[in-house]
Formats: sequence, structure tokens, C-alpha cells
Amino acid sequence: MDMMMALALAGATALLVAVPGPNVALIIANTLARGFRLGAVTVLGTTAGVALQLAAVVLGLAAVLEFAASAFLWLKWAGVAYLLYLGIRSWRQGLAGMEEAKASRKPLRIIFWQGLLLAIINPKTLLFNAAFLPQFVAPGAGSSSLLTAAAIYLAVIFAGDMLWAASAQSARPAILRLGRLRHRLTGALFITSGLGLALARTDR
Repeated sequence: MDMMMALALAGATALLVAVPGPNVALIIANTLARGFRLGAVTVLGTTAGVALQLAAVVLGLAAVLEFAASAFLWLKWAGVAYLLYLGIRSWRQGLAGMEEAKASRKPLRIIFWQGLLLAIINPKTLLFNAAFLPQFVAPGAGSSSLLTAAAIYLAVIFAGDMLWAASAQSARPAILRLGRLRHRLTGALFITSGLGLALARTDR
């Protein structure tokens, strides 16, 4: 891959990251609820999920995973239900629940798997990655070119999502002063993430 093509891929990916989707909504929600550390762990999880999807694209297994995404549709809806549960719980949490939230910190591994599963069970992102990435690889190029494109794509996504987490952390002190509204904002983000996953279809 030449430098111009690599820059074009990085720029196009940066534009994609700038448009928030279910992954970004989850990253912001976890950052606002627990701080930058958990937001960063969420980014690691979502990045790992995207990396698994990209591995499928590089290995030519996208069609297999597309079939699996359709066959195990219940997994996607389980994820939707979980995110909606988190959203409703956060939305209903009042001022008295703020100390309770601080005391009941989730293990980092749960936050990581939360992000990974959300990223990997979204069939729409798999289909998009399978169609988007090869556009930046010259026809007839070897698998190493596709692997390089995947690495650039993943690096930009990781950096962009970390910027989303950092931005949410910067806004967190002001949001913490909102009391109940803070929980409602976090809940709305969880619900948005769940609805985004629910609207993802395998036929687009």
C-alpha cells in the first residue's frame, strides 16, 4: 500500500469514527458512569471485537460470520436486552444511588467483554468492514496489503475511540454536578447503544 492510499484510508476511517454509533455510545456511557479508566477498557474491548471482524475479512471468512450472525440472531438480541437493562437502571437511579454506584464497581474484565461482545455481534459492522476495507487495496494485491489496511483501520479506530473517552472524561466533572440528570444521560447513552445494535441488520 502506497502512502497516498494509506492516508486516504486513515482519513476516511477518521470520518467514520467521528460519527458516533453503538460502540461510541457505550464508551461514553461507561466513561461518564465510572471514569476514564473504564472508558479506556471499553475501548480495548470494542477494538478487540473490531479486530476479530477484520481478521475474518482478511482471512476471507466474512461470509461465514455473516451466516453465523443470522443464525445466532438471539445473541444480538441478548446484547440489546442487556444494554437496555443498563440504560433503564441508570435512568431510574436517583441522587441517593450515586454512592451505591461508586461502591458497586464492576470488574474490568466485565467492562472489557461488554465492549468486545457489542462490537463483534453487530452484523452491520462486519458487512461494512468487508465492503469498505478492500476498496483501499489494489486489485490483485496480496493478503499482506489487506493486512496493512486492516492495521491502519484498526489503529485509527482505537485512537478515535480513545479521544471519545477522553472527551467524555473532560465533560464528566460538569456532568457529575447534574445529579439525577447525570444518571439519565448515562442511561440514555446505554439505551442509544442498545437501539443502535437492534437496528443493525444483516441485509444492508
